[in-house]
Amino acid sequence: MATYKPVVVQACPKLGEKITQDTLYWRGYKTPVQIKEFGAINKIDFSPVPPYNYAVTASSRVHIYGRYSQEPIKAFSRFRDAAYCATYRDDGCLLTAGSEDGSVCLFDTSGKAPLRQFEGHTKAVHLAGFLSDKYRIFSGGDDYSSNVWDIPSGGKIISYSEHTDYVRCGCASKVNADVFITGSYDHTVKLFDARTKSSVMTIEHGHPVESVLLFPSGGLLVSAGGRYVKVWDVLKGGQLLVSLKNHHKTVTCLCLNSSGQRLLSGSLDRHVKIYSTTSYKVVHSFSYATSILSLALSPEDETIVVGMTNGVLNVKHRKPEEKNESSQKKRQPAYRTYVKGRTYMPKQEDFCVSKPVKRVLRKYDKLLRGFQSSKALDAVLEPPIMLHTPEVTVAVMQELYRRGTLRSALAGRDEKQVNLLLTFVARRVIEPRFTPVLVTVADMITDIYQPVVGQSAIVDRQFLKLQQAIGKEIDYQEELLEVLGMMDTLFATFTKKRDKCLEENKSNGVTGIIETNMNY
Repeated sequence: MATYKPVVVQACPKLGEKITQDTLYWRGYKTPVQIKEFGAINKIDFSPVPPYNYAVTASSRVHIYGRYSQEPIKAFSRFRDAAYCATYRDDGCLLTAGSEDGSVCLFDTSGKAPLRQFEGHTKAVHLAGFLSDKYRIFSGGDDYSSNVWDIPSGGKIISYSEHTDYVRCGCASKVNADVFITGSYDHTVKLFDARTKSSVMTIEHGHPVESVLLFPSGGLLVSAGGRYVKVWDVLKGGQLLVSLKNHHKTVTCLCLNSSGQRLLSGSLDRHVKIYSTTSYKVVHSFSYATSILSLALSPEDETIVVGMTNGVLNVKHRKPEEKNESSQKKRQPAYRTYVKGRTYMPKQEDFCVSKPVKRVLRKYDKLLRGFQSSKALDAVLEPPIMLHTPEVTVAVMQELYRRGTLRSALAGRDEKQVNLLLTFVARRVIEPRFTPVLVTVADMITDIYQPVVGQSAIVDRQFLKLQQAIGKEIDYQEELLEVLGMMDTLFATFTKKRDKCLEENKSNGVTGIIETNMNY
């Protein structure tokens, strides 16, 4: 008895995305960890010093998480109302945050109670951060003002009221200890110097500004608002270098990686886009479940943390580097290698004993081997196979047709099974690789179940969908034939013109030669 040959599934090439070094790098993160917070997460900030804890601001609390902890290791909850924009100082020892009541709080990361509470804003403070000298704090609020505070004395140094709408974002220069930048809903980004009484530079973004970011060199500024991410040259007076429009909804947060060569942007469209800072093209993208409000990347790019509107904190850790294969224990050669040698070739009189290969059959192959046609068809009509590998379903149908048992396998089915069959055929019959087989299947189904048409509304609806799908495909084919006819006519015209030109050139050449000979 001959051995059973498994069904041959036709493999079709798939157009995959281009795999680049960036793709491999940004895919090198583990499955994300989901942590639920008490409200929408408006700010995430990593400590600049090891062990790189990060502060998460949500609702009326600021939680400190360890890099691998799923529970907060510390909480600052002494806010009378909602808290905003908790930010670490460069040494990781102090943390500042704004609040809904208009105060700016300063915390020691090793304690719980506020060290200082700066009062001066009349409305909510959504921006708070440290200047690079570590002894001053800048803030911005919904009262349109931006203030600079002195940490040792707790007093206000200077106040600016140049914005005409809410001040919602900002950053400090790492190069100059007196320079900081604010972004507002009045569509402007302003650069302030604490030594002057007014702003040094004003940049028109064109949309309410949600986030600003200054490159470590201090020469380039990135602003985000609306669907746009714009890069400005500060050293050239705020000249626009590039405007990026890769998001479909408002961009809410910006972030740089540790090397400064990649720019990350998060948006309400649930995507994080990663740009190259040399070409400003998207090199990779992440997709999340809901809209994104905040984004942070650890100093060593080891962890990506994303905060969303539903209060979920999404944490991704980089996979550990794989060990070199050379360090693994090598398999020792077989005994016959020592006896005969690795390159030994069997002679003609030698009797070679081959090790039998155990072949594992799929479920549908086992059923086909047992001549259970109907059950084999049921096995490939399961939703996971039909949706993800329809070529398997079509291959089994083709094998049943070759055996002459396809009609019997299709017959005798209930309403649910017929509905499943018609759904699959109506969806896949228009694909060229499946059309020859599925047209035959559709013809058999129509022939078998024609007597029961009108008894089930579900089956009738599927027959109508099948009719519409085939009718549309026929219309497309007719239009394509018309286009092909037009193209053939054009090509034929071009060919005739070319042949005529060649004949004229030849005749002119012959005439010229004759005239030349006559002159001689």
